[in-house]
Amino acid sequence: MRGQLNWICAAAVIFAAAECRGEADPVAELKQYLTQADSDLGKVVGQAFAARSLTREQSSAAAALLSEAHLERIRSERGEEMKRREISSGKLKMPFFYKTFGEKPEGGRRLFISLHGGGGAPVAVNDQQWRNQQRLYSPKEGVYLAPRAATNTWNLWHQGHIDGMFGRLIENLVAFEDVNPNRVYVMGYSAGGDGVYQLAPRMADQWAAAAMMAGHPNDSSPQSLRNIGFTLHVGGRDAAYNRNKVAAEWEKRLAALQKDDPGGYRHLVKIHSDKGHWMDREDRVAVPWMSKFARDPYPDRIVWRQDDVTHSRFYWLAVDDKNRQGRSLIIADRKAQTISLESEQIKQVKVRLHDDLIDLDKPIVIKTRDQVVFEGKPQRTIAVIATSLSERIDPGSVFTAEVTVSLAEK
Repeated sequence: MRGQLNWICAAAVIFAAAECRGEADPVAELKQYLTQADSDLGKVVGQAFAARSLTREQSSAAAALLSEAHLERIRSERGEEMKRREISSGKLKMPFFYKTFGEKPEGGRRLFISLHGGGGAPVAVNDQQWRNQQRLYSPKEGVYLAPRAATNTWNLWHQGHIDGMFGRLIENLVAFEDVNPNRVYVMGYSAGGDGVYQLAPRMADQWAAAAMMAGHPNDSSPQSLRNIGFTLHVGGRDAAYNRNKVAAEWEKRLAALQKDDPGGYRHLVKIHSDKGHWMDREDRVAVPWMSKFARDPYPDRIVWRQDDVTHSRFYWLAVDDKNRQGRSLIIADRKAQTISLESEQIKQVKVRLHDDLIDLDKPIVIKTRDQVVFEGKPQRTIAVIATSLSERIDPGSVFTAEVTVSLAEK
């Protein structure tokens, strides 16, 4: 038995530390749990093995196991909605069209979600706009997907139900079409452009880049765009709702943000001087421009400005319901083994960690306003991995450790 145990220690690196100490390995127990016919992914967090500390290699193995288990569940439970090409949220239904272009690259396909125009118009008008959007752009490679808005209101692409529907849509395409979750893009024309102005910042942690065509931002802010590519295309003669003037203002705002923060806010603004609301497809250059970008799920700096439609997580930050506040702002920076947090409104935040962000084998420091609020070595656990994936089935953005901290008063 001792000889067999020694062989396991030498051959199976990810299980080595636990096996050599004669301890049960939490990843092996997870694997066994997942093979049981009655295994419940929602109950992984409560298992005894989920609380035990993991090595870096073990956490990678556990994340891979749980990611594939969640994707397999999607394949078994959501096949019909993919056949119907329709996402539902309560009584709302969002049909979608998609077409695949090019050869699939290593790591998975790109996904372009393309939003139609129309808005506050009769059903037939929005249906026609949807059909037009289906053939408006053709990426060199990727899944080109045009959803049909679930409503016919003026704000059809930035109402509160859209975020969850798009999140589910992305999960489905990752599971069924092998989409790379780090290469997902959003784009839209006219009312669809309105939606991009709103959805690009509030869902920035799920996009690699975004392209806004001929829309209006309403009350949106560009602050949360720090870590994605963002391009604007508007006709110079598109004066309705001051679309042309507002686009020029956003160009200045993005340039100012980038000047103050040179590592972020990569952008391209093109005012097509002789065009009106219809740009004669000159805006198609946005597609190859976006395609160059890949999402960084663990960026060193985060600027999280909540919209009126709020989220509980953004990159490696998360908040509970009490701290999930509209228009709130959190700024987070990681330098070496130190994380700095700043917020005027939020009192408590969860800092989620991964070895691609910070070395979890070494002590870390978390500060707010130069006050240390945590110092130590957070444990990697299956419980954190399972929680991360239960919130969002995103294999490209999984977290392995978590620290909850209170932010100091100014």
